[in-house]
Amino acid sequence: MRIFLSLRLKKKNLLKLKNRDGNIKKEEEFMPKILAFLCNWCSYAGADLAGTSRLKYPPSILPIRVMCSSRVDPLFVLRAYLSGADGVLVAGCHPGDCHYEKGNYYTRRRFAMFKKIIEDVGLESDRLRLSWISASEGHRYAKVATEFTEKIKKLGESSAKNKIFL
Repeated sequence: MRIFLSLRLKKKNLLKLKNRDGNIKKEEEFMPKILAFLCNWCSYAGADLAGTSRLKYPPSILPIRVMCSSRVDPLFVLRAYLSGADGVLVAGCHPGDCHYEKGNYYTRRRFAMFKKIIEDVGLESDRLRLSWISASEGHRYAKVATEFTEKIKKLGESSAKNKIFL
């Protein structure tokens, strides 16, 4: 399975604000680029529910639908960082509710191992998050998206895309 990620988004989004004189003043605000790998059966449906319910959450998340959270290869996450993503969110079914029986248990083990590898390589492990979101939890998806975006805003732009890996 090959996924080619292209995060060709602007480094910073511009907000246009008016001065007292009525002139438009441009002010830069950092908007992180967050890639979200969402389970088809639960998390993606939760994100869809959040959108159709018109819940407020930041537009900084780019969702990628995967059949199961266990199908997210750690190389996808690493490639996302090196392609310019400021954060990566992996979301799946709650443990025990996986449509593929044991998929989220594999994800949990792989995630714990990969987080240690990221720290050993010298990247910030806080830029990676795992969440369990079911199809009926649109409010939870909006909350996770908002919290993670705020956390990444505090961390600032990722330096991983400037590092050279062999």
